[in-house]
Amino acid sequence: MTLPAQASTPAVPETPKAPAAPVGLAPRRRRTTTLPLTAGLLAALVLLCLLSASVGAYELPLGDVLSSAGHRLGLGGAPLDRVGESVLWNVRLPRVVLALLVGASLGCAGALMQGVFGNPLAEPGVIGISSGAAVGAVASIALGLNFLGNWTVTVSAFAAGLVTVLLVYVMSREGGRTEVVTLILTGIAVNAFAGALIGLCVFFADNAQISQITFWQLGSLAGATWPKVLAVLPCALLGLAVAPFFSRRLDLLALGERPARHLGVDVERLRLVLVLVVALLTAAAVAVAGIITFVGLLVPHLLRMVAGPGHRFLVPGSALGGAVVLVAADLAARTVAAPAELPLGVLTALFGSPFFFWLLRRTRRRQGGWA
Repeated sequence: MTLPAQASTPAVPETPKAPAAPVGLAPRRRRTTTLPLTAGLLAALVLLCLLSASVGAYELPLGDVLSSAGHRLGLGGAPLDRVGESVLWNVRLPRVVLALLVGASLGCAGALMQGVFGNPLAEPGVIGISSGAAVGAVASIALGLNFLGNWTVTVSAFAAGLVTVLLVYVMSREGGRTEVVTLILTGIAVNAFAGALIGLCVFFADNAQISQITFWQLGSLAGATWPKVLAVLPCALLGLAVAPFFSRRLDLLALGERPARHLGVDVERLRLVLVLVVALLTAAAVAVAGIITFVGLLVPHLLRMVAGPGHRFLVPGSALGGAVVLVAADLAARTVAAPAELPLGVLTALFGSPFFFWLLRRTRRRQGGWA
């Protein structure tokens, strides 16, 4: 018996595959975002610097500022009158340059911290740098130390910040490794201990010392001078120059510690070096400007939202963005309540705290809770 021939199943035409995206498309796409963003930040920084040099209790027309700068640089122009030259070159410009250096240092330090910890909510104060520097400054004020003259508070704050971060790193190290969670928890404990030491210093200080301590803790650039600029310049330039060289390894670390090790990254050494770079940048900034919060948290996260998580742009971009934010904040602190001056740290915290709250809720909503 012959079986009937089965009807042949018609061949289903294959769905044409979408053409593969060119290999260079993602970098090109990133470049189209980062180049305009960098240009915009640079333009904003130049404009804010000119405004900051011009606006104040003693008004200096913008044209006069440019003319005086051109005269000093040998590019033509003419000097201002004696008072105008003194206000511009001895009061305004040191403050603008110090705001640039402090803002860039805090922004870059924040980007490095978030890369090292793999957490967009991290900032330099997490591992106790700011509070350690505060202990050094407050103790030198309360004890009446004057071994370096006007530099005593600045040097004490810088040294105490570096010692604190080294102490945190040593205490959190176990078995030749440093876990991120242990590092953060040790930083929290050190921050609490530093707060207690500051409280003791304030308790034993007299009224004049308490006023000086309070002013320092609130953060300000009112005492900016060229010597202070020169004091923070080497640390800031060194940290800002070294940081971008770790961008690729931070990108690999973002994949996780184990994949990063398989790809050749010495995670422990990378973490130690970057913590030291962060300590250098933050301690130098805090030593001359007091405690200024949220710059290292806000700037890197905002840039990451716009340009993506790649550290090749994020690290230098955060330095540029931090400079923009701090120059703008200092200009606002000088002019909003003129002739009085708002503390710079209070102003940054006033705007930074709501953003941090929004960031927490946004992160929690995306993760579906913390558990």
